[in-house]
Amino acid sequence: MRVENSFVPVRGVGEKTERRLWRDGVTDWGAFEECDALGETRRDRVLRFVDEARDALERDDAGFFRDTFPDAELWRMYRNFEDTACFFDIETTGLDADRDKVTTVSFHRGGETTTLVRGDDLTAENVASELERSDVLVSYNGRRFDQPFLETDLGVSVDTPHIDILPLCRRLGLTGGLKGVEDAVGVRREGVEDVDGREAVRLWYAYEDGDTDALERLIRYNRYDTENLRPVVERVHDRLHEEVFASALDA
Repeated sequence: MRVENSFVPVRGVGEKTERRLWRDGVTDWGAFEECDALGETRRDRVLRFVDEARDALERDDAGFFRDTFPDAELWRMYRNFEDTACFFDIETTGLDADRDKVTTVSFHRGGETTTLVRGDDLTAENVASELERSDVLVSYNGRRFDQPFLETDLGVSVDTPHIDILPLCRRLGLTGGLKGVEDAVGVRREGVEDVDGREAVRLWYAYEDGDTDALERLIRYNRYDTENLRPVVERVHDRLHEEVFASALDA
């Protein structure tokens, strides 16, 4: 599913109206322009939105869709911006953004992964640079955890459109943390199966005590969390497509 299939950003067009449009064959903006769906007022609103949205797509302006789409439907923009999407994940010394610190941050984009480490290259400038290169951020629980940590600990302002897949997974009945979701959708990881958030904290403190192998293991774990987000998002997106869009066409 893509933003071109969407009408819910328009005032007065809710999910029921959108599904009715789809069932009637109005499955994208082009089909809407060729029909007489909706009353005059709502139709004019849709046409104005379509004009603005098309201009935004031509400019690769992901921020337009962040500002116009309901938060729960931001996943629809993934296919439009997947080539420049950045998957990211952090590790910390604990769960309290006001007290604990970020230890590592990994960014996965275009098949390459960059990991920044506290005390080395983990700086506000470097994080901001990674964010500026990204049209869309993708995370697992990042809006409630990772983003607040970056903003509080490093003072970074995260304005990039952000797709957090945790609520999407819950919507599909996928639970158990990222590794639990990976198992449920058939994504595997090797070499760090026994590492979790608590172990990641221990590994960091072991590194601070001089264990360089602990840091290597922590980085490997952080990178897995980041790199595995892409195949997980692919599967979650496809399931949502079936549930939201394809099911309406079959109704």
